Amino acid sequence: MKKIKLTIEGMHCAACAGIAEKELRKVPGVKEVSVSVTTNKGFVYAEDSVSEESLKKAVAEAGYKVVGVK
Repeated sequence: MKKIKLTIEGMHCAACAGIAEKELRKVPGVKEVSVSVTTNKGFVYAEDSVSEESLKKAVAEAGYKVVGVK
């Protein structure tokens, strides 16, 4: 398991964070997700096989952009 911190751009309200969380949870191997519109951060706990690109794609599907990954 690994913890990934995403910096997400384009969210404006709690509903935005919820949409981003929903899309991230769809990624195979993702176990837990928490997104905060206040800090523009998302924390993902996932299996080691989950790629940063798959997470970026999920956030893009929600209509937002990942501008940083740690």
